[in-house]
Amino acid sequence: MIDAMKSKILKNLTPYLFILPGFAFLLFWIVFPMIKAFQISLFEWNVMPNSSSIFLGIQNYVRAAKDSLFWLAVKNSFFYALATVIGQLFLGLLVAIILDRIAHGKIFFRTLYYLPVVTSWVVCSLLFKFIFNSSPAGLVNYVLVKSLHLLPKPVTWLNEPGTAFIALYALGIWKGIGWTMVIFLAAIQAIPEDLHQAALVDGANEWQYARKITIPLLIPTIVLTSIMLTIGAFQTYIPIALITRGNPIHRTEVILSYMYEQAFSNRDFGYGSALSYILILIVFTISQIQMKFKKEENQLY
Repeated sequence: MIDAMKSKILKNLTPYLFILPGFAFLLFWIVFPMIKAFQISLFEWNVMPNSSSIFLGIQNYVRAAKDSLFWLAVKNSFFYALATVIGQLFLGLLVAIILDRIAHGKIFFRTLYYLPVVTSWVVCSLLFKFIFNSSPAGLVNYVLVKSLHLLPKPVTWLNEPGTAFIALYALGIWKGIGWTMVIFLAAIQAIPEDLHQAALVDGANEWQYARKITIPLLIPTIVLTSIMLTIGAFQTYIPIALITRGNPIHRTEVILSYMYEQAFSNRDFGYGSALSYILILIVFTISQIQMKFKKEENQLY
């Protein structure tokens, strides 16, 4: 009887023993840092040994509400997310529809479009920094001025906020097309081929089939993909750090780059932690709105 009970208890505990390492990792590397960051956000945090930190309460959050540079970073993050998410969705869907219909070279083109996704952000950022170099040697300037003669002189792409964001938007879209393409291609291939054949029999061309059948059936996938892309867009940091560094005079800062500067350049860890929690709140709110839209779409389909 006792042996049977021990065997039953051991059997019931076995799954939890497998989960324990991962759960411990989650607690140590994610949950604990999040709690610690929230604690730091309530203080004027001093990292020096044997020194005390001043409790500020919510003053760091109030400071953020009055910080014009922070709100500029928020605006830049929203516009970056809007431009890159729409660009990736549109171009990724277009490429997926085309690749689904071509007869030859599917593997080659899938690999070609997916290469930027697996390429390091650092490498891609340095590449675009060269492409949009403000000197005549920059690839874009060389093509526009020397080759095509569309402009009389080189454009200072990275020295002005408007043109600098063109480079950042282009990088964000180019790097993400392959990821959205894979998602959409999988969803398209899940659509029964009978629908395509029936549409052709009824006289529909490929454009009409895509507009009337493919795209409406992909609405839930589009919404889910937009949520993932939006979360990723608000976490953008490396391109800003390597291409513009927030210049000129912080005009190209996004939330994450501004947060990093406050925490690690200015050593204002309390304020930086408060900005991180504001970023979490912004992303959570946007995701909840998108998820609500997704649920409504699922009810329709």
